[in-house]
Amino acid sequence: MGKLTDVQVRNWIQAGQPVAKADGEGLTFTLSANGTSAWVLRYYFGHKRKEMTLGRYPDISLGKARELATEARAKVQQGADVARQKQTAKRESASAWTVRQLADDYLKKSEEHLAPGTIDQRRQQLGAHVYPLIGSIAAKDVTPADVVTITERAAAKSLHVARLVLIALRGVFAHGVARHVVKANPCVDVKAKAVIGPRPVRRTRLMLTEPELRAMLPALADQGRQNELALKILLATCARIGELTRAEWAHVDLERREWVIPAEHAKNGKRFVIPLPDPAAGWFLDLQQLAFGSRFVLPVRSRRGEGDRPMESSTLNVACNRIHAALLDKQTGLEACRRFTPHDLRSTARSHLSALGVDIIVAERCLNHSLGGLVAVYDQHDYLTERRAALDTWCAFLQACELGKGWNVVPMKKARA
Repeated sequence: MGKLTDVQVRNWIQAGQPVAKADGEGLTFTLSANGTSAWVLRYYFGHKRKEMTLGRYPDISLGKARELATEARAKVQQGADVARQKQTAKRESASAWTVRQLADDYLKKSEEHLAPGTIDQRRQQLGAHVYPLIGSIAAKDVTPADVVTITERAAAKSLHVARLVLIALRGVFAHGVARHVVKANPCVDVKAKAVIGPRPVRRTRLMLTEPELRAMLPALADQGRQNELALKILLATCARIGELTRAEWAHVDLERREWVIPAEHAKNGKRFVIPLPDPAAGWFLDLQQLAFGSRFVLPVRSRRGEGDRPMESSTLNVACNRIHAALLDKQTGLEACRRFTPHDLRSTARSHLSALGVDIIVAERCLNHSLGGLVAVYDQHDYLTERRAALDTWCAFLQACELGKGWNVVPMKKARA
C-alpha cells in the first residue's frame, strides 16, 4: 500500500509550491514551479539511477499510477530499461510525423525564443505555401527537390515571400534534425540565389504625386472590394502592410474611431493607437461585413478547410501590380501611375503630410516612427489629437483626388498662424 492519498495530492496542487513526494517503491509525485504535476518512477538499471515519467496528474490517477509503476518495475526486473524503451518508442513515433506535425511542434517550441510576430508570419507562410503541397507527407521523405519546387512556386507570387518560405522551411527541418525526426535538413543546400535569383537592389521608396493619386484611387475599385478597402486604409492611416493583414476586429473600435496596433504587431514593439478619419472608419465597417464572422480584418476567403487565417501581404502586392498595368498605355508606354508597392503608400502619405503643412513631429508619429535623441527621451506625448487632425486633412485630400475635385485648403501650419 502506498503512502500518498488523493487528498494530499490535491492539497499540494492547490498550494502551488514545488514538491516531490514518494509513494513508495520508486513512485513519486512531482509538482514543478510552473504548476505541472506528474508521476515519476525512479529505479536503478545497471547500477545507474534512472527515472521515467508515467504521466501527468490528474490524467493519470493515483491508483492508475501505482498500476503503471508495478508493470514497469516488473519489466525492469526482467532486464528492460523502461525509460530507454519509452524514449526509443517516442523517437520512432516522431520519425513518422508529417511535415505539418513537425511544423506544429517547431512553432510551439519556438515560442520561447522567437517574437510572436515572427511565429505568426512563419505559420502564415507554411499554411499558404507548404502545407498544400507537402503538409500530409512524412517529413523524413521530403527532398531538396520538394523544397526547390515550393520556393519556385512562392517566387511566382513574390520573391520576398519565397525567401520567407525558405527561411521557415529551414527552421522546421533544423528542428526536425534536432528532434531526430529527419536525418538531414533538405534545405541545407538549397540557396535562394540559385533558385529565385539574386536579391534585387533595394529600391528607393517613391511618393505618388497628386496626378498619380488622381489616376490610381479610382482604379482601386477594379481590384475587388476587399483589396480596394485595404489599400485605401493603408494609404489613409499610414499603417504598415503587416499591421493591417494581421489586424483583428478586437483591435478596432469603430465607436471611438481608433485602431490599436498591439505591441507584438508593431515594428518598434510598442502599442500604438491610430485615429481613424470618418471615411476610414467606414471602410473598416465595410470590411467587417465582408469578413463573415472572421476574427481577422482581412481574412483569407478563397481557401476552405484551413481554418480562419489572415490575408497574405503578397495579395496586396499583386493588386498594386495590376493597378500599374491597368494604368499603363500599352501603345505609348506612358504611365498614369508608376509601379508602386503597399509600403510606398507610407512614403506617399508622409510626403503629402508635409505638403499639407503637418508639423514634422506629428507627421513622423503618424507613421509610428520613433523620435530620436532627446526628443524620444523627454517627449512622451502621444500626439493623438494632433494626429487625428492631420489624418482627417490627409483623408479629405485623398477623397478629393478620388472624386476628381479640386483642393484649395490652406496648409495646416498656415492655418494655425
